[in-house]
This record gives sequence, structure tokens and C-alpha cells, in this order.
Amino acid sequence: MKLVVQVRLLPAPEQAVALEATLRAVNDAATWVSALAHDQRVFRNYDLRKHVYGQIKDRYGLAAQAAQHVIKKVTDAYATLHANLRNGNLGRPGSARRERVQAKPIVFRPGAAQPFDDRCLSWQLDARTVSIWTVGGRMKGVAFTASADQLTTLAAHRKGESDLVYRDGMWFLIATCDLPDVPVRAPDGFTGVDLGIANIATSTGAGVRHSGKTLNAVRHRHRELRRRLQAKKTKSAKRLLKRRRRAEARFAADINHVIAKRIVTEAARTGRGIALEDLQGIRDRVRLRKPQRVTLHSWSFHQLGRFIAYKAARAGVAVVWVDPAYTSQACSACGHVDKKNRPGQARFACTSCGFAEHADVNAARNIAARGVTSWAVSHAA
Repeated sequence: MKLVVQVRLLPAPEQAVALEATLRAVNDAATWVSALAHDQRVFRNYDLRKHVYGQIKDRYGLAAQAAQHVIKKVTDAYATLHANLRNGNLGRPGSARRERVQAKPIVFRPGAAQPFDDRCLSWQLDARTVSIWTVGGRMKGVAFTASADQLTTLAAHRKGESDLVYRDGMWFLIATCDLPDVPVRAPDGFTGVDLGIANIATSTGAGVRHSGKTLNAVRHRHRELRRRLQAKKTKSAKRLLKRRRRAEARFAADINHVIAKRIVTEAARTGRGIALEDLQGIRDRVRLRKPQRVTLHSWSFHQLGRFIAYKAARAGVAVVWVDPAYTSQACSACGHVDKKNRPGQARFACTSCGFAEHADVNAARNIAARGVTSWAVSHAA
């Protein structure tokens, strides 16, 4: 399985200047290549290389391998754009948004991430330094900091490219590691996980609920702060907005990591698999009032699902994705489906058999049952 390890670089001032000049040069080159690719409708790597390879080296002073990475970066960006267009993620054909996206070439920020392979970047893990290509030549002895676990993973499994990233005044290297697959154990039943807003995640078994109260309160506070700062429109307000723009995302990711680890650890301890709802496209399917839309669109359920999936893969825990339809309205005791089974957000009371339970726990039990069925069907002899 693929895993990324992020380490923070600690460059000296002159090294930071060289790294900044390098990122600016490669991204300026990528923007120029992107405009040419868009104008001439050339998006394949090999075809685009024939048009721009020599010019990139002459115009921007890039080494051969760096020029190749710039071209690949542009073609990958357009491949992603075209996939989003095909999947309707940027609006329906003829919509204003879709036409606007298609009319302009992709532009790369001066500080956008740049991939480096082993010809351009080498690691000295014992010394905790890297040697990296820059527009001013090879730069050695750039220090980085990493935990013992990160160093062990890098030493044993690092493979492929590493991305140089400048974010919030700090330099990072994001390395790709290729870990051996852990055999998935045959599960002894499934733990159902119901993802929600009031409760971020509710799992079966003991009916553990991870409350979203703290996370939603923090998001509300951030939202109100952004609103006030945006209304001021001063330079100091814009600086503060820029510094705080990632704080909420980091906070939510930390909570999701903690929840995912607890769910996977419990599943591994009990020998069970994990059943999750396939919530892809929920934002398009659900119709809510405006205040509720804000909460739904800032809800990181997809990230939590990804965290659970990759942590489960590392632990050899089976994960299945099930149809979420009617899991909140169906009775986990008798199977009766009725909107009236949900008299309140947190309350479930079956109108057929009288079964009563917390609504999220009931939904998690339905998800667990579907997980068992899905596993049986996919692994039938």
C-alpha cells in the first residue's frame, strides 16, 4: 500500500532563498507550458515534450530532469481536470462554471508543490539532511526533522518521488512510501460505523458515539471569525485570514485521525471487519436549508472514511462499503422502514415492533448487517 510521510525541512536562510527561487522557476515554467498546451490542445506527455522540452531548459534554466517533471506535472493536472469534467464535478455541459473552467488554461501558484525523484533529491537519514537540486545547483546539507517512526518508514519503504511544498511559511518534503500489503483477516462479524454531523461517528458493539459538538463549535467559531475579518477588508485582516486558513482543517484532521484509530483498534482487537456507508455524491443528493448546507459542506466525512480505510489496511482489518439508503429509517430489530421511525434527531422508535434505541446506534447496526451480507456475497465460493 502507498503511504506518504511528511517531514519538515529546516533550511538556513540562504538555503530557503534557493528553494523559493526553484519553486518559483518551475511553477512559472509550468504555467507557461500549461498555456501552450491549452492553446494547441496538446495534453499527452510525449506530444507536449516535443513542443516545449528544449524551450523550458533555455527559458527557465531548468535541468533536464526538472524540465521533464514540469511537463509531467502539467499533463497530470490536465488529466485530473478532464476527469472531473467527464464526471460532471465541474457542472453540467453548457453550464457557466464548466464553460469558465474550459476557457482558461491551468495556472500554477509560485509556491505550488513540485515533485523530485532520486536524481534530483537524495536523503541522508542518519544525518537528517537532504541534498536537493535547485536552479542555483545542487544544494547539500538541508536539515529536516522527523520522528523515529517516520525515519524507520523512510529507511525501509521510501520509493518514488518526493514533493517539495512551501506552506504557511514552512518547508516540507512529502515522501511516498510503498509498504507491503498486510493480509486481510477473515472477519468474525462486522462493526458498523454511522457517520453523521451531530455525532461524527457511531459504532456498533458498545454503541460508541464520537460527538461532533466540539468540532462543530470550533467550525462555527472559525466561520464567524472569517466573516468578521472579510468584512473589514484591511491588510491586517487579510494577513490574519491567511495565517488561520488551515487551522480549522488541521483541527478536524486531528480529530478524524483519533476517531479512526479508535475504531480500527477496536475492530482489530475483536477480530471484526468495519462496514462504512458509501456516501459518495451525498452533497448532490441531499436537499437542506441554507444553515444546514453550511454544516454539511464543511463536514469531513470523506476524510474520516479514508483515514479508517488506510488504517484498517495497515492493520489487516477488512473494510466494506455499503449502500446507505434507509439505514436511519430501518429498524435493526425487525427491518421495518418508515420515516415515522425517527421522531427526533437522536431517537429511534419502530412503529411496527416497538424497538427503541439511539438513532445513530440503530443505523450503525443496520450498516453492520449490510456489511456481513456484502462480505458474504463478494467472498462466496
